[in-house]
Amino acid sequence: MLSIGELSRRTGVKVPTIRYYEQMQLINAPERSTGNQRRYFKAELNRLSFIKHARDLGLKIDDIRELLTLSAHPEQPCASANQIAANHLASIRSRIAQLQRLEAELARMAEGCDADCIGNCYVIESLSNHSLCTESH
Repeated sequence: MLSIGELSRRTGVKVPTIRYYEQMQLINAPERSTGNQRRYFKAELNRLSFIKHARDLGLKIDDIRELLTLSAHPEQPCASANQIAANHLASIRSRIAQLQRLEAELARMAEGCDADCIGNCYVIESLSNHSLCTESH
Protein backbone atom coordinates (compact mmCIF):
# COMPACT_ATOMS: atom_id res chain seq x y z
CA MET A 1 0.00 0.00 0.00
CA LEU A 2 1.13 3.52 -0.73
CA SER A 3 0.98 6.68 1.35
CA ILE A 4 -0.36 9.82 -0.27
CA GLY A 5 3.20 11.18 -0.45
CA GLU A 6 4.44 8.07 -2.26
CA LEU A 7 1.46 8.16 -4.59
CA SER A 8 2.30 11.79 -5.34
CA ARG A 9 5.96 11.01 -6.03
CA ARG A 10 5.16 8.08 -8.31
CA THR A 11 2.56 9.91 -10.39
CA GLY A 12 3.79 13.50 -10.29
CA VAL A 13 0.41 14.62 -8.97
CA LYS A 14 0.56 17.03 -6.04
CA VAL A 15 -0.97 15.93 -2.74
CA PRO A 16 -3.70 18.64 -2.75
CA THR A 17 -4.68 17.55 -6.27
CA ILE A 18 -4.94 13.93 -5.13
CA ARG A 19 -7.26 15.06 -2.33
CA TYR A 20 -9.26 17.09 -4.85
CA TYR A 21 -9.63 14.04 -7.11
CA GLU A 22 -10.87 12.10 -4.09
CA GLN A 23 -13.47 14.82 -3.41
CA MET A 24 -14.46 14.76 -7.09
CA GLN A 25 -14.74 10.96 -6.77
CA LEU A 26 -12.31 10.38 -9.62
CA ILE A 27 -10.30 8.13 -7.34
CA ASN A 28 -11.70 6.05 -4.54
CA ALA A 29 -11.41 7.22 -0.97
CA PRO A 30 -8.42 5.36 0.44
CA GLU A 31 -8.29 3.04 3.37
CA ARG A 32 -6.88 4.58 6.54
CA SER A 33 -4.09 3.26 8.71
CA THR A 34 -4.44 3.03 12.48
CA GLY A 35 -2.76 6.47 12.55
CA ASN A 36 -5.47 7.75 10.13
CA GLN A 37 -3.06 8.05 7.19
CA ARG A 38 -4.37 7.47 3.69
CA ARG A 39 -3.27 4.14 2.17
CA TYR A 40 -3.68 3.51 -1.54
CA PHE A 41 -3.65 0.29 -3.52
CA LYS A 42 -1.91 -0.17 -6.88
CA ALA A 43 -5.27 0.22 -8.62
CA GLU A 44 -5.45 3.81 -7.42
CA LEU A 45 -1.88 4.41 -8.60
CA ASN A 46 -2.90 3.20 -12.05
CA ARG A 47 -6.11 5.25 -12.00
CA LEU A 48 -4.28 8.39 -10.90
CA SER A 49 -1.66 7.86 -13.63
CA PHE A 50 -4.52 7.60 -16.15
CA ILE A 51 -6.05 10.84 -14.84
CA LYS A 52 -2.71 12.66 -14.92
CA HIS A 53 -2.03 11.59 -18.49
CA ALA A 54 -5.51 12.67 -19.55
CA ARG A 55 -5.07 16.05 -17.80
CA ASP A 56 -1.65 16.47 -19.45
CA LEU A 57 -3.45 16.05 -22.78
CA GLY A 58 -5.90 18.77 -21.73
CA LEU A 59 -8.99 16.64 -21.23
CA LYS A 60 -11.69 18.10 -19.00
CA ILE A 61 -12.66 16.46 -15.72
CA ASP A 62 -16.08 15.44 -17.06
CA ASP A 63 -14.47 13.73 -20.05
CA ILE A 64 -12.00 11.97 -17.77
CA ARG A 65 -14.85 10.82 -15.55
CA GLU A 66 -16.62 9.39 -18.60
CA LEU A 67 -13.45 7.68 -19.84
CA LEU A 68 -12.91 6.16 -16.39
CA THR A 69 -16.47 4.86 -16.42
CA LEU A 70 -15.95 3.42 -19.89
CA SER A 71 -12.65 1.80 -18.89
CA ALA A 72 -14.49 -0.12 -16.17
CA HIS A 73 -16.34 -2.00 -18.93
CA PRO A 74 -13.66 -3.41 -21.25
CA GLU A 75 -16.18 -5.53 -23.15
CA GLN A 76 -18.07 -2.45 -24.40
CA PRO A 77 -17.48 -0.85 -27.82
CA CYS A 78 -15.05 2.06 -27.77
CA ALA A 79 -17.12 4.47 -29.89
CA SER A 80 -17.82 6.73 -26.93
CA ALA A 81 -14.13 6.93 -26.00
CA ASN A 82 -13.25 7.66 -29.62
CA GLN A 83 -15.90 10.40 -29.72
CA ILE A 84 -14.46 12.05 -26.59
CA ALA A 85 -10.99 12.00 -28.19
CA ALA A 86 -12.33 13.31 -31.51
CA ASN A 87 -14.20 16.16 -29.81
CA HIS A 88 -11.11 17.12 -27.84
CA LEU A 89 -8.97 16.97 -30.98
CA ALA A 90 -11.41 19.31 -32.77
CA SER A 91 -11.22 21.71 -29.84
CA ILE A 92 -7.41 21.61 -29.85
CA ARG A 93 -7.30 22.25 -33.60
CA SER A 94 -9.65 25.20 -33.19
CA ARG A 95 -7.43 26.67 -30.46
CA ILE A 96 -4.32 26.12 -32.61
CA ALA A 97 -5.99 28.00 -35.49
CA GLN A 98 -6.90 30.85 -33.13
CA LEU A 99 -3.34 30.97 -31.78
CA GLN A 100 -1.98 31.06 -35.33
CA ARG A 101 -4.22 34.06 -36.10
CA LEU A 102 -2.98 35.77 -32.92
CA GLU A 103 0.61 35.00 -33.85
CA ALA A 104 0.17 36.49 -37.32
CA GLU A 105 -1.46 39.63 -35.93
CA LEU A 106 1.17 40.18 -33.24
CA ALA A 107 3.97 39.58 -35.75
CA ARG A 108 2.40 42.10 -38.13
CA MET A 109 2.09 44.65 -35.32
CA ALA A 110 5.65 44.16 -34.12
CA GLU A 111 7.11 44.25 -37.63
CA GLY A 112 5.10 47.36 -38.46
CA CYS A 113 6.63 49.33 -35.62
CA ASP A 114 9.80 51.18 -36.46
CA ALA A 115 9.11 54.30 -34.42
CA ASP A 116 11.62 55.71 -32.00
CA CYS A 117 9.06 56.90 -29.44
CA ILE A 118 5.80 55.69 -27.94
CA GLY A 119 3.89 58.56 -29.52
CA ASN A 120 4.52 57.02 -32.94
CA CYS A 121 4.50 53.34 -31.87
CA TYR A 122 2.45 51.15 -34.21
CA VAL A 123 1.99 48.51 -31.50
CA ILE A 124 0.38 51.04 -29.16
CA GLU A 125 -1.66 52.50 -32.02
CA SER A 126 -2.89 49.04 -33.09
CA LEU A 127 -3.89 48.11 -29.57
CA SER A 128 -5.77 51.41 -29.28
CA ASN A 129 -7.56 51.00 -32.61
CA HIS A 130 -8.87 47.48 -33.26
CA SER A 131 -9.77 48.40 -36.86
CA LEU A 132 -6.03 48.38 -37.67
CA CYS A 133 -5.98 44.62 -37.07
CA THR A 134 -6.20 42.39 -40.11
CA GLU A 135 -7.19 39.23 -38.21
CA SER A 136 -10.23 38.54 -36.08
CA HIS A 137 -9.29 37.53 -32.55
